[in-house]
Amino acid sequence: MNTYWSDAVAEIKNVKSMVGAGMMTALDVVLDFFRIVISNILEIGFSFLAIAVAGMLYGPVVGGLVGMIGDLIEYVIRPSGAFFFGFTLNKFVLGFWYGLMLYKKDLSWKRVILAVFVGNLLTDVVLTPIWLNMMYGTPLFTVVRVIKCAVMFPINTVMLYFILKVVKSARLTNRAM
Repeated sequence: MNTYWSDAVAEIKNVKSMVGAGMMTALDVVLDFFRIVISNILEIGFSFLAIAVAGMLYGPVVGGLVGMIGDLIEYVIRPSGAFFFGFTLNKFVLGFWYGLMLYKKDLSWKRVILAVFVGNLLTDVVLTPIWLNMMYGTPLFTVVRVIKCAVMFPINTVMLYFILKVVKSARLTNRAM
């Protein structure tokens, strides 16, 4: 396990990893433009895909940084309301979590299901309602948010699994050359 963390931290010093992380950050920002805003407190987004790929390829540290930096850039490019660091923290936590679950691990349905489930639980069900309550006084629990997570869970899981599978096989093909 010690080598896991030293490898994950060493990714920050690796030029190829930083270039890839920059590309995943850019993809995160682009995917954010395609989020579906349901209300000022509820939206559906796909930028988690880029953050998860970064976590799988470069580990929890870089995955978290990709999420955090992507969120800051997204806010500068297209602010939606007042800036609140809690949402930036959400994206760091999400990238860190995907890195913990996927970096240097075998890709399996079970692992991706757990990664998506806990990632959504942490960010969408626990942290986001806290931030929204702090900002707007909204209730900490809403049925709509739980329904959104339940509906999006299988969709996000399937999308993520197949994208990670393609990325992993492309990476293995490039190493073989």
